Amino acid sequence: MAEALTPTDIESAPLPHAGEDLNVVADDPWVWSLALPLIFGVVAAIRLTVPSGPFFDEIHYLPAARELLGLLGDGGEYLNREHPLLGKELIALGIYAFGDNPLGWRIMSLMAGIVTLAASMRAIWHASHDRFATLAYGALLATGFHLFIFARIAMLDIFMAAFLALAAWQFAAAIRQPERGRWRLAATGAAIGCALAAKWNAVPLALVPGLAFFAARLSAGRRRLITSTRGMPVPGVSLAEAFVWLGLVPLLVYALTYLPGYWLTGEFAPSPLAEQGLIGLHREILDLQQQVVEPHTYQSTWTQWVLNTRAIWFLYEVTDGAQRGVILIGNPFTMIAGLFALAWCLITGLAHKHWAKLGVVIGYCVSLGLWLIAPKPVQFYYHYFVPHFFLLGALALMLGDMHRSGLRWLSYAILAVSAALFGYFYPVLSAAALEGELSFIKWMWLFGWA
Repeated sequence: MAEALTPTDIESAPLPHAGEDLNVVADDPWVWSLALPLIFGVVAAIRLTVPSGPFFDEIHYLPAARELLGLLGDGGEYLNREHPLLGKELIALGIYAFGDNPLGWRIMSLMAGIVTLAASMRAIWHASHDRFATLAYGALLATGFHLFIFARIAMLDIFMAAFLALAAWQFAAAIRQPERGRWRLAATGAAIGCALAAKWNAVPLALVPGLAFFAARLSAGRRRLITSTRGMPVPGVSLAEAFVWLGLVPLLVYALTYLPGYWLTGEFAPSPLAEQGLIGLHREILDLQQQVVEPHTYQSTWTQWVLNTRAIWFLYEVTDGAQRGVILIGNPFTMIAGLFALAWCLITGLAHKHWAKLGVVIGYCVSLGLWLIAPKPVQFYYHYFVPHFFLLGALALMLGDMHRSGLRWLSYAILAVSAALFGYFYPVLSAAALEGELSFIKWMWLFGWA
């Protein structure tokens, strides 16, 4: 006769996970998660070297990257101190590999854009196990304007987004596949550290995995909250160990990215990092981040970002033999449809305890909420870059619901409209040659886009 199971035996039994479900494995669109980003990369590479000179905020980051390359010679100056080093180190890597030219400036941004799209698709797959939503998410991001623009310019935002997407992928996979949870949590922590080291805008989202792990264990009512390895979100990993992977590892990785800064020089003194130490330098960074900036033509508010009513022209001038433009604006259809999708995900997520839906709502609120309290009197639409990932994630999950409920035609129609608008705006997303100085009027549907 078999022995009766004790409560302890039941509690310690392994939980089912994605790796045990052959149907889930068969549905996994991992091939498309590779193919679609590569197709995106090919399209984004068209005219990557146009304009042939620095444009928009490249004028700040390219000099800083060049100074980092100076460490290979006689040394370089510590420029652009208000931002961490990793993004500029990656731009410098591109320049080192391909030369101090437009390809060298932007190639790492293109690579980061491809990684961002692939990792984002893997994240939503592991979070939802919804094949159609995963494919829809890839299509929406690829045609949503934001990712395309940032994959083609030497700015820090795309590197932050790439590492945040990698962190989301690894954290969601750790929950789905607890037998690999330990190393995936370690990868999550390393990616979080790199995201912070690219740009501080990642700070609010960097806290989410650790807080989610803590909340899950706290809700389970464990008697040994800190040391118990049982239960969600990752069985086999204690809260104490999770603190190492999601708390200490990000800080260590973040600190390591500053090592080249110890050899950069100040204007009239040795390296400000060597002179002040890492903590002292961060006081200076914080002061620079909070400095009062003069009013700017393109400044905007979070309400304008949400409603997609204020654009930024990264470029609009005669260059490389023609009138050309690059506008940062969200896809006019999906940016608004995504707002309804957020409400849908909140309502259905609460009703059915659908954690992927609730996750995109929380991510959107956290990433947008930063700019409601940030001590920056002058803000810009590109700060909506990270929230837009969650907005389109909500839309993708809603399309997944439509696809299953018999509204397949509508789900495909929404994706078709997104793609059509991307095609319509493509000339002013990709710096194509325009007919003349007033060509921009064709795309100025709102006064705030001019």
